[in-house]
Amino acid sequence: MKRADQMKETSIDKNVCISLQNITISYGEYDAVRNVFFDIPKDKVTSFIGPSGCGKSTILRALNRMNDLISGCSLKGRILFEGLDLYADQIDPVEVRRRIGMVFQQPNPFPKSIYENIAFGARINGYTGDLDELVERSLRKAAVWDECKDKLNESGYSLSGGQQQRLCIARTIAIEPDVILMDEPCSALDPISTIKIEETIHELKKNYTIVIVTHNMQQALRVSDVTAFFNATENVGSDDGKVGYLVEFDETKKIFNSPKEKATKEYVTGKFG
Repeated sequence: MKRADQMKETSIDKNVCISLQNITISYGEYDAVRNVFFDIPKDKVTSFIGPSGCGKSTILRALNRMNDLISGCSLKGRILFEGLDLYADQIDPVEVRRRIGMVFQQPNPFPKSIYENIAFGARINGYTGDLDELVERSLRKAAVWDECKDKLNESGYSLSGGQQQRLCIARTIAIEPDVILMDEPCSALDPISTIKIEETIHELKKNYTIVIVTHNMQQALRVSDVTAFFNATENVGSDDGKVGYLVEFDETKKIFNSPKEKATKEYVTGKFG
């Protein structure tokens, strides 16, 4: 990805945002997740569920090339974003991460003011518009403006955990991505903060494609339109003995109410995991 005007290629399917085509991800010589196929729909929420060690977060990080930062991690197959191969030689991973933003498990505000948490990334990405307007718009979209508007010059760390996570969502929004990835964004939050994040996700999907990893089955059911269920099997010789694979991908209601695979039914009904 070089410039925005070089990236306007016609998608193979206008309803598909990201297509994973036979993806295998390895750490060193051992596979972490193997032979994954599915299409992430545009302007919807896709959830990744499954037991620990099944590759959910590994797949999520592959969508914006965060795994590039892990020594020894390699990927086979293709990930197409709006018809472009994200791992092609000419693609700039920094631009990938701008277009496909990420919110992490633990809130991680910059050690700056609330205002600068939003403005900093936009500024270094060459934003030339009204920063005050951008900060307000981003905080409003992340449903945290009312809690921040009178203390924009205070540290981001002055906010509660749930507010910090919404600040991080606003920071991601400010660099104008097309996709927002969320890696268990509520796992460190209390129930009330979790509800606010989920309400924010419902609002954000009006303008963004969202992919969320969650261990909370009810959260997946509440917030997502489609769900990918991953499981793991023995991987002889690896450190943890597991390799992840995709079991089933379908509309969320079907995954929870009438799954096609026995393993999916057993997982969503709590028989394992």
